[in-house]
Amino acid sequence: MAMPRVVGAEILDGLAADDPAAKRSRRDLRRVHRAMATRSIVARALRATMGSTPATRPLQVLEIGAGDGSLLLGVARRLAPAWPPVDLTLLDARPLVERETIERYAELGWQVVPTVRDVLDWAAALRDPLLPNSVTARWDLVVANLFLHHFEDADLAGLLGAIAARSDRLFACEPRRAWFALAGSHLLGALGVNAVTREDAVLSVHAGFNGSELSALWPSRPAEWRLREYPAGLFSHCFRAERAAVN
Repeated sequence: MAMPRVVGAEILDGLAADDPAAKRSRRDLRRVHRAMATRSIVARALRATMGSTPATRPLQVLEIGAGDGSLLLGVARRLAPAWPPVDLTLLDARPLVERETIERYAELGWQVVPTVRDVLDWAAALRDPLLPNSVTARWDLVVANLFLHHFEDADLAGLLGAIAARSDRLFACEPRRAWFALAGSHLLGALGVNAVTREDAVLSVHAGFNGSELSALWPSRPAEWRLREYPAGLFSHCFRAERAAVN
């Protein structure tokens, strides 16, 4: 029996940034990512996505729903030896990126600009308020990690439309909506995570994706884009969109 997609408000999103339960849950998420091998999944996909990019200038990369920036930092450590320098914008609705995190990126040659803004406001703007237009007309890459599943289809379609208009590539790693993943989400207590993380994990699976659901919401321009949607690991669902002209 198919599992319908249901988007529910996750507890962490409703907690103040300095709430002790929120801080604990953000630490828990690092443990969850290790268990899900998220960094390996993302790093492998980004190597494939950006493999032929010439190192003529810093790559312009935007992570939406970046949180504290720690997940992509782990990915950056794997990619930096083979990548050109990166100008990275970390976009989130809350100011969670710490100075130490920015410094760790800088050691890898990634210059970071943390930006506090609601992503739907960003998507609704007539022109991209974050894009360094003096450098490039579009982002080289937009990344989303466990973020797109927070949105109902109508808002998600608008967000994907903005990404398509403002970037050359998107990679998203999301929860897989499947009965096996749901069973796994109910067992997260074995990792020692708190009640917020346990509850939100179940909600995330119910709001996740399978099949070609994200591809169906992408703007219909088949001649301009190459889309790939696939399961990864035991619990993840990935979506890649690449502008055909840059490949």
